[in-house]
Amino acid sequence: MRPENVHQARLLKLLRDDGPRSRAELGDAVALSKTKVALELDRLVELGLVVGAGLAESRGGRRSSIVQLAPTLRFLAVDIGATSVDVAVTDGRLQVLEHLREPMDVRRGPMPVLDLVLDLVGKLRASGAADDVHGVGVGVPGPVSFREGVPVVPPIMPGWDHFPVRETIGQALGCPVLVDNDANIMALGELHAGTARSVHDFLFVKVGTGIGCGIVVEGSVYRGMSGSAGDIGHMSVEDDGPVCTCGRTGCLEARFGGAALARDAETAARSGRSSLLADRLAEAGALSAADVAVAAASGDPVAVDLVREGGQRLGRVLASLVSFFNPGMVVIGGGVAGLGHALLAEVRGVVYRRSLPLATGNLPIVLSELGADAGIVGGARLISDHVLSA
Repeated sequence: MRPENVHQARLLKLLRDDGPRSRAELGDAVALSKTKVALELDRLVELGLVVGAGLAESRGGRRSSIVQLAPTLRFLAVDIGATSVDVAVTDGRLQVLEHLREPMDVRRGPMPVLDLVLDLVGKLRASGAADDVHGVGVGVPGPVSFREGVPVVPPIMPGWDHFPVRETIGQALGCPVLVDNDANIMALGELHAGTARSVHDFLFVKVGTGIGCGIVVEGSVYRGMSGSAGDIGHMSVEDDGPVCTCGRTGCLEARFGGAALARDAETAARSGRSSLLADRLAEAGALSAADVAVAAASGDPVAVDLVREGGQRLGRVLASLVSFFNPGMVVIGGGVAGLGHALLAEVRGVVYRRSLPLATGNLPIVLSELGADAGIVGGARLISDHVLSA
């Protein structure tokens, strides 16, 4: 089921984003005659994409009927992270109906990870939540050729280079599938239901195991010619330093990604510079960005310094991007964003100090409102944009 023309597509997206509307209201919104709106809506009812939902209040004459998206519309969202897999099913308005998450190391390779994805989809179908799926949106933690639906030399995903993710899932589920970089997916989530839903031009900065940036221009994700736009994790922040997963030195990700933060925290713990981190390491056997957040909140000076230094490095990169792009908002998300307002304060300080005053005069820099759900909402938004287009 797909709309047959651009008018039907516009009507469907209005119903997705705004909920049930009267035929009269929809006519006003798309600037079409009553006859044309009635014709297109009647056809959408025939296609099974729209259903009636009662009568609207009178606007002075005959009461207009209310319509809404068919309650049977279902989209799947798949968020493949470095250490976990999330699969959720949404209705046509992208409200999450059921959400499953399992731990999984993306370095195990595409088949174990995608087998888990399909297993989770099977559980959703068995529960009755995803009987008839109309499309799947997939996010992966690495560069993606959006046109081909394949990861391209993803630094933290060994074995995934040019693996046919879109084709594999599409053949297994028998529906349209789109694959994109996780930062782009999360940016779409924020655009649809997060802090940035009223902003048309913004940057979504994902700081997790890796670092990426979703660039939204006039309400659409900008991917660049080959799909690598926004790969800020591999921008240079120093001349040397630890070797990055991409094989180079000096990358932002190698200094402040989740893996880098855990590495530096463990070094501090083993060297005796932080008794708090040392105790946590002895208890858990390994440290994570979450441990640094807890330690920093407890006033541990080493953890506080790690957050401060990382925030300053990220802030310097973002200051250049803000001066160049002039966004209406910067949203910071991903697992490392769990460092919270301590990180945010450092980033804000550097950006406001280093960027052009004209670019920062009315620039909010905020933490993600959706948190861990940004990728799920964004995956559903990605595929719904496709399915609800003519």
